[in-house]
Amino acid sequence: QVQLVESGGGLVQAGGSLGLSCAVSERTFSIYRVGWFRQAPGKRREFVARIHWSGGSTYYAESVKGRFTISRDNVKNTVYLQMNSLKPEDTAVYYCAAGFTITTFDYWGQGTQVTVSS
Repeated sequence: QVQLVESGGGLVQAGGSLGLSCAVSERTFSIYRVGWFRQAPGKRREFVARIHWSGGSTYYAESVKGRFTISRDNVKNTVYLQMNSLKPEDTAVYYCAAGFTITTFDYWGQGTQVTVSS
């Protein structure tokens, strides 16, 4: 079973930066992609970014394109999300998820809180 542990959340002022990490354990050879999602209070969970585990290709939500960067270190089995130019509307619990196919995210982390103050 794949386990994902997020870290790096916290409180930051608008315009600031924050980096998140997602440590992936077990069955990493089976992972097709890893993604970041977020859920703000009272809102549905939304996609933020994803990365192909082996090839490294990336895809972003329009709302974060140009501000967030997803990357991975296959040696450390860790996926990162660098968030720059943060806005109050980026406030949410951020989750990472691992998928074994092109269409699924099968395992999820416990989430880490990101709060952006205005």
